[in-house]
Amino acid sequence: MNEIELIWKTIKPLAEKKEYPKKSWLLNEGDVSKHLLFIERGCIRSWFNDDGNDITFQFFFEGSFVSSFESLRQCKPSLFNIETIEPSILHVIHRDDLFTATKKSDVLKEAIHEFLCRRLYHYQKLFLSRIKNSPQHRYEELIRENPEIFKRVPHHYIASYLGITPVSLSRIRNKNKN
Repeated sequence: MNEIELIWKTIKPLAEKKEYPKKSWLLNEGDVSKHLLFIERGCIRSWFNDDGNDITFQFFFEGSFVSSFESLRQCKPSLFNIETIEPSILHVIHRDDLFTATKKSDVLKEAIHEFLCRRLYHYQKLFLSRIKNSPQHRYEELIRENPEIFKRVPHHYIASYLGITPVSLSRIRNKNKN
């Protein structure tokens, strides 16, 4: 059993199942996160506003946990927004319930630690890719790691995630089709 399965199995009884329509804001930039979300069905993105520009930096799909973890843990304002891209079924766990469960279980605490280390590694890869790789390389990497993404995520969000304009994304996609 991987750490996500272990965490979910342990905290599922604490969660409230909720349905959200497309474009639902789950966390606003600047607010303190009070919930951990588990995605049963749907697609979610995290993004921030940079002088009026919408910058997407991560997508989440079924079987993922989502939150502004730093905000959740430290009660500090979130640095980003979280919103649904598709109609979604989420399981919502309040931070107090999560931390109470963590205090009672070293196994849960270790699983969460491992999960956060993997998340940190993912963010490091994303950060370094933005610095060293071309948009073409980032696109190819995204398609290799998540080939279904273009069927579920609006292309302007994918372009933002890749750090390019929608027009540039269209050029790259057309070039790769040939």
